[in-house]
Amino acid sequence: MTDAEIKKEELADAHDVELTPFTIFRYTYSVILLIFSIVLVVSLMFTGNTKLAADASPWAALFVCVAAVVWLSMIEGQQASLVGLPPVDPELYKETHPVTYLNAATAFLGDNLDRYLMGRQFMVLLVVFIINLCGAPSSGDADVLGMPGWLKTIFLDVGLGMIIFTCQLGQLTTQVNASHCMLDFINNYFALFTLYTAMCIEFSGVMHSSYLIQNVLSFASGKPIHSNEEPKRGFTLLFFWGRVLMSLAILGFSLAVVISALFQGRTMMAVKYPSVSNGASVFLFFFLMCIVGMLEGMQIAFFAVAKLPASERGTTFFGRKTCDLLFKGNGQNLPGFMIGRQLTVVASFFIVASITSMNIQPGNEDGNIFGVSDGAQAFLNLGFHAAVITTILASITWQLAASAFPIAFLNNPVTYVLLVFALFLEWTGLCAGAWVLARVMKKALKYEYDEVYVGTPEERAANNHADKDFADDTGKMYGGGFRGHAVGSHDALDGPIASKDEVEEEAV
Repeated sequence: MTDAEIKKEELADAHDVELTPFTIFRYTYSVILLIFSIVLVVSLMFTGNTKLAADASPWAALFVCVAAVVWLSMIEGQQASLVGLPPVDPELYKETHPVTYLNAATAFLGDNLDRYLMGRQFMVLLVVFIINLCGAPSSGDADVLGMPGWLKTIFLDVGLGMIIFTCQLGQLTTQVNASHCMLDFINNYFALFTLYTAMCIEFSGVMHSSYLIQNVLSFASGKPIHSNEEPKRGFTLLFFWGRVLMSLAILGFSLAVVISALFQGRTMMAVKYPSVSNGASVFLFFFLMCIVGMLEGMQIAFFAVAKLPASERGTTFFGRKTCDLLFKGNGQNLPGFMIGRQLTVVASFFIVASITSMNIQPGNEDGNIFGVSDGAQAFLNLGFHAAVITTILASITWQLAASAFPIAFLNNPVTYVLLVFALFLEWTGLCAGAWVLARVMKKALKYEYDEVYVGTPEERAANNHADKDFADDTGKMYGGGFRGHAVGSHDALDGPIASKDEVEEEAV
């Protein structure tokens, strides 16, 4: 075997997780939980205990659910690829990965990456809400598989079954692979179609009120918004602000629909959790929006402050405690937070979906919401309005705020509480099976780690293809300092990440 072949073989296993007895135990019981969750979700469909199965048919619910999970897995994995590849010279993979090159040529043109990320965020919420319609129990008395009461409470009422089902199959598995197999993962036309879909959603203007928030936060922080395009003028400027106004109108109407339906008890919340009052449902809606927002902002703030010296990260008691816990042992808790955060966010999404989903049959005797037509009511029943609200108010706004004010996020005591909770969830290993699925997927699709094709960052620099530098832009949804990780290096799903103080210590 030649030296080149030996090196390639070493690179091919560079990010594989070391199997210890505890790791194997976590993998095993997590996969068992996943299998049980799949059986549970399918059983709910074929007993007519999900909304889509009851309104259409179990087979329709199964088909739509599978399609939604597959698409969600592409949406989640593609983001890991597209935020990690910009620094790499596209000429290095133009011949070996032609469709990846097409993805890059589109996504990295001007401000298209920002447009993709905004459209992609809406797609995630909408697809998760569709999965909720397909697979979540539609009432509080749903009973399948003859489960005892305590197990039913955990997996159906709390929704642990849907959380494990969605996180492992639709999110973490492809995130694990795409974080180190960026080139192989998006080297297909399904990824290109997903990219164009996200950009079309952004172009529609539905999310454009986020740009107004971005400008307000830029003004408040005193940091300019960097753009790779010429300033908008004339018709382009008018068209842009016209879409901002349209987006504000859509957001306002969507909020009015949800709040009105909640106070009237006409959402799925009243069906699934009849003991919860209408007023409590309204409070729970805004509370969960804030929790999701904090978790969305925390990941941005954490990656931003990782580039700062330890002395500059936290300026209050809770800020310092958060940083001490997060960067303990050279950042070993950062990967744990990312996994626990995913579980918490998805759980919140499903509860928000229950709170905001309409329980109104078009043309019923009580009338449609605000007296809209039957067609409009059927459209609202799909959850489009809820996805708009959650994307803008519980996701993008908080990400932009954390990018502009990362230290303020760290100093918030709620941040510390949520960090501890996220780390506890990761420790339980509920979704550890995603690493098993990722390994199976990698073998089946013959993915290779990126450094097999383009080398490590150090090797690219030595071959006159050094990675490009990117400024820490204010108001970006990947956050200051969070453009993914360097291709061929470690990331948050791979192990401890060296923060600035550790890097400087090694250099001395």
